[in-house]
Amino acid sequence: MSSIGKLTQAWSRAAWSASPLVVPMVLIAAGVALLLGGAEQRILTIFLINMIAVVATGIYVGNAGIMSFGHVGFMGLGAYASALLTIAPETKAAVLPNLPGFLAAAHFGFIEAIVIAAIVVGIVALVIGVPISRLSGSAASIATLGLLVIVHSVLIGAKDITRGSQTFFGVERLTTVPILVVAVAVTIFAARLFRDSATGLELRASREDELAARAMGVDVGRRRLAAWVLSAMLMAVAGALIAHFLGAFSPKKFFFVDTFAILAMLIIGGLASVSGAVTGTVIVTLLTEAARRIEEGSLPGLIGLPQAFGLTQIVLGLGILLIMYRRPGGIFGLAEIDDWLFKRPLPEPATIDRPAAPPADAALVVEDVSKNFSGLVALDRVGLVVRPGEIVGLIGPNGSGKTTLINAASGVVPPSSGSVRVDGRETTRLPSHAVARLGVGRTFQNIRLFKDLTVFDNVRVAASASGRGGGQPDAEAMAALEDLGLAGLAGRRAGMLAYGEQRRVEIARALALRPRYLMLDEPAAGMNPAESDALVDLLHDLRNRYGLGLLLVEHDLKLVMRLCDRVVVLNKGQVIASGTPDEVQQDPAVIEAYLGRRPVRDGALRAGGSR
Repeated sequence: MSSIGKLTQAWSRAAWSASPLVVPMVLIAAGVALLLGGAEQRILTIFLINMIAVVATGIYVGNAGIMSFGHVGFMGLGAYASALLTIAPETKAAVLPNLPGFLAAAHFGFIEAIVIAAIVVGIVALVIGVPISRLSGSAASIATLGLLVIVHSVLIGAKDITRGSQTFFGVERLTTVPILVVAVAVTIFAARLFRDSATGLELRASREDELAARAMGVDVGRRRLAAWVLSAMLMAVAGALIAHFLGAFSPKKFFFVDTFAILAMLIIGGLASVSGAVTGTVIVTLLTEAARRIEEGSLPGLIGLPQAFGLTQIVLGLGILLIMYRRPGGIFGLAEIDDWLFKRPLPEPATIDRPAAPPADAALVVEDVSKNFSGLVALDRVGLVVRPGEIVGLIGPNGSGKTTLINAASGVVPPSSGSVRVDGRETTRLPSHAVARLGVGRTFQNIRLFKDLTVFDNVRVAASASGRGGGQPDAEAMAALEDLGLAGLAGRRAGMLAYGEQRRVEIARALALRPRYLMLDEPAAGMNPAESDALVDLLHDLRNRYGLGLLLVEHDLKLVMRLCDRVVVLNKGQVIASGTPDEVQQDPAVIEAYLGRRPVRDGALRAGGSR
């Protein structure tokens, strides 16, 4: 399929997915605008603006899994930027006499000003987002809180441009319900388009497990930055719309109170879905409006109640506590309304061709690699070679450094010294996502699936992020699942599978990278003998069909001796033996490492294990 065809298909899918949210909203807005009075229309206007802000914030928060306290700052920047661009020059000369020349002379139409404001805020977000996108978890959240404080301080400090803490006035009231309906529809469409895109899927995978996502080729920082900039630009649109609705505002409008309200809507509805953002906005709007009327003593039927100041914030706080207690993921959790209404067909599998013949000197080479952790030597000048079409076993007692070696070879942890090369290219200092894109796949000692994604999406992440396939990640993902006998489980959540099935999904996900080298960290752990036998047959088949070079870390020595062409033995971070399975079994150093200094029967290592 051509690029234009793929883009058209993605846009059509996003429009179809957004329709169950957009159509009811349009009907409700039309009914309120036609049948109800000015007070209700004002509530509707604020509700629609809030919906834009909540959905926009969810593009970053929901997909990245990082709480942002700074997005209201982008809303404030959008409000002031659009206002300055639309106010007539003569009015600006009277109210803001010290404006820079280009701002003093600027006079744009409403829509033009919104577009320019969104672009300007997008540039600001890009600059700010580069360092923030490198942070994770609470560190990133604290950084966004700092951003909010900085933006607030700048708006107050730039008196010649913003009038400081005083009210900024003279803004034309141009925001109407029809304009808002279009803006909401575009925002929901953009949110669904991003969520269902390859970038959105890869970002949601990193939300589930950042380490595993990087190992599948996902450049997490860039994906976060894309979501950050898009959400900031849509927040700027919300800011412009609220500015041209209110006509007058000050920096305090874009600070903690609105931040709390927007995040409350997002948390109550569900951080991880667009449907949750929309639903949360509806619920919180109804709750706060009821609380406001009680607070003012104006709710019909409750006349005579004393005023209850602060009731709105109390209701929001209680709502968040209740939802977090009963449904930690929010009302919708990870679900979208269209997931319930429409069943998406799975693609037909592609044909995974055997990769082109590798060059004669192709190999994954680990040379003199050492790794120290705060004085603890985990690896000490370790070397090994894995060639395409070869199965190499890596064994050793617990704590011998096997997993550390895989982490060093896959870019998860950089070696303290030594080098790693993939087909002659130095990868020692490359990040794990770059190593994966060069054709090095891996699984993990403890299963690291994206448990809240479907089996199909788990594998599609690797097929998409690696960029090594034929440009059909959906079909390639299905092909990898078929190879592992998992096509029938494609639509199930990965976290709901049995242990053995999860292990096979992890191998399928690594296979979807189209790797030349595949490192398996204890793939038979927890398997019964029948499952282990099936795994041996599977790995032989994958090696023979695709010419893979396999590095197998395993405690089941019987499996290793049956499967591997060569075996490397680690003990206390050092290679103590290397050779064919028969040679390794007879090596005195290996026998001592496993069984200690005592006489052993012939063949004891062959039959035993290290558990």
